[in-house]
Amino acid sequence: MKVLQGLAGTITSLTNVVIGLLGLGIVVSLLGGNVPFVGGVAENIVSLVQGLGDAGIVGLVAAIIILNLYK
Repeated sequence: MKVLQGLAGTITSLTNVVIGLLGLGIVVSLLGGNVPFVGGVAENIVSLVQGLGDAGIVGLVAAIIILNLYK
């Protein structure tokens, strides 16, 4: 059981790091344009939001599920 708890803690830590890097990538992309290691993070997020908006109620449900994953 301790192995599973350790694995869950590791996955949670890695998820927090990835979310932090995503935030950093967004800020760097907005301030500096297209940075080589960041890519088009802001453009990808804008296209994701537009896709969810075009999907109507299904997009709303998907957005709620995505937000609940980050809690």
